[in-house]
Amino acid sequence: MRILYVSTELVPYTPENTLSNTALELPKTMYGKGNDVRIFLPRFGTINERRHQLHEVKRLCGINLIVNDMDQPLIIKVASLPNDRLQVYFIDNEEYFKRKGIYESKDGDFFDDNDERAIFYTKGILETVKKLNWKPDVIHAQGWMTAFMPLYLRKYYAEDAFFKDVKMVYSVFDHSFDGELSENLLSKLAFDGIEGEDVEHLKKPNFSNLVKVGIENSDIIVQGDEVIPKEFIDHALDNKKEFTGYQTIDNLCEIYPTIFNGNGVEK
Repeated sequence: MRILYVSTELVPYTPENTLSNTALELPKTMYGKGNDVRIFLPRFGTINERRHQLHEVKRLCGINLIVNDMDQPLIIKVASLPNDRLQVYFIDNEEYFKRKGIYESKDGDFFDDNDERAIFYTKGILETVKKLNWKPDVIHAQGWMTAFMPLYLRKYYAEDAFFKDVKMVYSVFDHSFDGELSENLLSKLAFDGIEGEDVEHLKKPNFSNLVKVGIENSDIIVQGDEVIPKEFIDHALDNKKEFTGYQTIDNLCEIYPTIFNGNGVEK
């Protein structure tokens, strides 16, 4: 299988937690089982390029993405995981990712353009795999900042034959943020033709509603933490999504073939 893993946290490039550890161990395990795996991560300014030996992939650069009517250059960098042959692709852009913070400043202020950063990251990944001519069988997004991936795959790229029949898996973690994304988020999504019922929840763009949008546009929902808010489990089942409770990495790998063969998983 060709599996595209998408996260905003990944050991050793970001601090250890359940999201960043899963984002490392799951692709490594599936790669070890003979699958064709790609991993994507934003090139946050907190990532030391020299220490981690990132280098720019010239043949993949030269793409510009439009976010909220602004033309932004897309830069692709790559590095190999330590002691592993598995490569990580980094989505880079000075406007969105040069700053020294992942979701917030060193003073703890939530970045007011996190919505645009997430949109740029999502579109950057999908445009990059198209340029690579590497069509995934499955896209597995993890965490709240990747919730736009299912939305854009199903709406913005709905008519793109390249992504036809791609399965979408979304892992929900209890890694929340306080407050809301930009009050102009709906207009930014509308610029890409995503509006109406598709973004009803995002009239109030908080953590809970963002995750619900990710759930609604995915095929399979995975419980990433041992405990997550019950509302997310209920939302998945109410929307008739296949849902798997918390699993160890080994157990999660065992249910992958079942998920991808479309036979469903035990609720």
